[in-house]
Formats: sequence, C-alpha cells, structure tokens
Amino acid sequence: MTYHPNPDRYDEATFRRVGRSGLKLPPLSLGLWHNFGDTTSLETQRSILFKAFDLGITHFDLANNYGPPAGSAEINFGNILKQDLAAYRDELIISTKAGWDMWPGPYGRGGGSKKALLSSLEQSLKRLGVDYVDIFYSHRFDAETPLEETADALAQAVRQGKALYVGVSSYSGAKTREIAALLKERGTPLLINQPAYNLFNRWIEKDLLDAADEVGAGLIAFTPLAQGLLTNKYLNGVPQDARVNRPGGDFLRPEHLKEENIKRAQALNEIARERGQSLAQLAIAWVLRDKRVTSALIGASSAKQVEENVAALRNPYFTADELAEIDRYAVEGGINLWEKPSHDEAV
Repeated sequence: MTYHPNPDRYDEATFRRVGRSGLKLPPLSLGLWHNFGDTTSLETQRSILFKAFDLGITHFDLANNYGPPAGSAEINFGNILKQDLAAYRDELIISTKAGWDMWPGPYGRGGGSKKALLSSLEQSLKRLGVDYVDIFYSHRFDAETPLEETADALAQAVRQGKALYVGVSSYSGAKTREIAALLKERGTPLLINQPAYNLFNRWIEKDLLDAADEVGAGLIAFTPLAQGLLTNKYLNGVPQDARVNRPGGDFLRPEHLKEENIKRAQALNEIARERGQSLAQLAIAWVLRDKRVTSALIGASSAKQVEENVAALRNPYFTADELAEIDRYAVEGGINLWEKPSHDEAV
C-alpha cells in the first residue's frame, strides 16, 4: 500500500532553531537506537515512522551501530526511505554518527580519527541509500586522538557534500568549546551536541548548557525517559517484555531499577497526574523547559507510543512551585552510561 502522509502534518507542528544556525528541528525527534533493527518487523517500523511524520516529526536520528545487529537500523530505514518516503526527502532531517565499535580492526573500534569517521560515513551513506546526511556526528570524545583531527574529519565531510551540518555527542562543556573553535577555524560551525539528559541525569546543567549557548550550538537530549525508567513501565515492578529482558536492552540495567529510583519515579508520577500528564510526558516536557535544548529524542516501540509522547507538547509549561517540587526527586540516579566520554576521559 502506498503511504500518503497526513496533509495537515504541519498545521500544529512547532519547530525550534538550532543554536544560531538557520536549521530548525521539531521539539521531538525520533531516535532509531532501538526498535529499528532486524528484531523488529518492517511493518512495525513503518507504522512508527509514518505516525511520527504524520505528527510533524521530521528528524530521524541514527548511528552506524544502531540495530541489532549493528548497521541494520540504517539499512531498514534506508529501505523504507526509498520505498515510501523518497518524495519527502527534502522535508526530512536525517542524522547519523560514528565513534563506537562497528567493524573488526583498529579503525572499526570507533574513536575520532579521520580514518574511522570518514570510513564510517561512507558505509552509512551506502546503508541509507542517500548521497548525504543532514547531520553527521562524532559520537563520542576520543582522548587518544587529537581533537584537531576529529575537527578535520567533520569539516571534510561537509566540504565533500556528504553532510550538511556536523555535531558531537556526549562532549563535555570544555570539549564543546574546544571543538567549536577548531571547526570555526575550518569554516564549519558546530551545529549541535547530543548529550544524555533526563530527570535522573542532569549533568549538562553544570556547564554544557552554557557552553552550547556560548558557541551558538543547539542541544538535542537523548534518553529523556532514562532508558524507560521515567515511564509507567517500572512503577510496579519489571514486566517480562521490558527492554532490560530483550536483545540490545543492556543499556537499562537491573541496578538502574534500584528502590530509590523507583520511589522517585513514583513521586514524579504523582506530580505528572496533577498536571494531567503521564510520567513520560512530564519527563519530556521537563527536558524541553530550557530553550537551549532544541529537541528531545524519543524512542518508540509502536505508533501509539509516538502519539503519547507527542502529547507532552500540549502542556509544556511549569510553574515555579512545580519545578521546585520536581527538584526534590529529580536527582542523580546512577544511570549515566556515557559518563566517561562526557567527562573527557579515555574509554
């Protein structure tokens, strides 16, 4: 069946400018980290992508190693793009990343070398079936590679026309300032940084928000739902079909579901109810409360879940009393699996 997108998809959609660039992103972007590998049916993947686009989500975020298996998310998205969304390519923002393990040998183990980044980008373009991506990211800071070389690689990707913009992920405030300066010297602005950020992982508030603002970059938050912890799924125990029990679900670990985190999530859920929201909707709206955060990356296992997350935008505002009450429970939960690269350490 031929897909025909909702003709009214932009009527209520809003967009935010990315830093000081000319690019605009929707406040919610769809991340293809989970649920777009070969363990999920193409029918389900299509339904998620189509529902997102029908609701005004135009940004689809990938990486070379998304799956499982690694690379399959790009292949599957590329096939759906070719078969169903090709006519709308100029409405879409497609991003991908390189930096973590992907193929055998020293160059496939990630990092920030020119060889690793540009080889990975070539592979991603082939899997996606496109000539360019809109945003290409250095997926992590690499303490073993001079940052000048990483900046060279990102700038070269733009000069070659294989990426329109470049970004970084999990870079600290200091390294964000540093690579922004290096990219500026090479005539390629830093567009955006993609950090982990949620109610139980607030590290970007210490310095990264200010750093991004200083260099004119946007921020796009991944894991706004704390790998599912900030949803109703774990409020009363761990269900059998939970991500923690599925292949590729090791980014939510049993220790993340410790009693203190569950109790805080339950308290936050009560605040959400008073606002007429689900816990997930509260968590998403909270991440977007600071205008320096351009967008929040949501994952979804169904089209219905996309609809529920988009509904967070209906009540995006918080009173001072609400924020103060949330702060009582929005504390570090020991869930930041990306702490090393975001603090400038070797992995």
